[in-house]
Amino acid sequence: MLKYATKDFYHYLQIERGLSDNTITAYRRDIDKYCIFIMKEIKKKDWKFVTRLDIVSFLRQLKEEGKSSATIRRTTSSLRMFHRFLYREEIVDIDVSQHIEIPKKERKLPNILSTEEVEALLNIKQDTPLHIRNKAMLELLYATGLRVTELIELKVGDFHLTMGFVHCFGKGSKERIIPVGDLALQAVSDYLQHARPMLKKGDENTLFLNHHGRPLTRQGFWKIIKKLAKQAHINKKISPHMLRHSFATHLLENGADLRAVQEMLGHEDISTTQIYTHVTKARMKDVYKKYHPRA
Repeated sequence: MLKYATKDFYHYLQIERGLSDNTITAYRRDIDKYCIFIMKEIKKKDWKFVTRLDIVSFLRQLKEEGKSSATIRRTTSSLRMFHRFLYREEIVDIDVSQHIEIPKKERKLPNILSTEEVEALLNIKQDTPLHIRNKAMLELLYATGLRVTELIELKVGDFHLTMGFVHCFGKGSKERIIPVGDLALQAVSDYLQHARPMLKKGDENTLFLNHHGRPLTRQGFWKIIKKLAKQAHINKKISPHMLRHSFATHLLENGADLRAVQEMLGHEDISTTQIYTHVTKARMKDVYKKYHPRA
């Protein structure tokens, strides 16, 4: 009975909610662990007998295991959505998660690259098809603030060279159109003309391909950017998302409108975008302390 309901829930997330595969995988990881806890630790075989105390016990166990507040927050959100689903489908008579509070999100400032570090990272030799591809990918990421998943899922037809924009589907299959700067346009154009034809095999329509002619994976892209950062002598612990953070921060530092940045990033809530205004303020303080004679 327990497992049957979870399968229906994952189907609901995919078909009715239209969530991405990565998001559904995260939900599955949380709910499967919760399901095992209910069966083995609480020893209950029907969701009707699960109580609020059982949920609290599970979340307490996560905390005792040393899970981060972000993980516990995400798991709590997963459990609440799952129990709402059970109630909506009349699998249970009451939503026992209703008064479970989601822990407040820690507002950590995102790590970014300076403009000098971005220039060093994008200074890639154009002597092989893979190098041309790497240049195009990183230029496009920094020019648009795309998520890595959005980048590697782009099709050739999503990139509009003459009109200067890229068309993508973000979280929840939400569509957005983002302008692309001249340098990124040129880099992708070079890739399409001189590199992709040499990498392509068959009728593969994905924009960025690996050396086997297949679509890149998130892991593959992470290895590429880590290697390029090392070659550029960037000592920061780099991640693919750092270019997205840098894109937003550098736009705001140069006077971009917050709403426009929100739209380009694909944020539902403007408060998510506002974190980058805190980054710019923090950077201003650092500059002041470093250069003002009476700081």
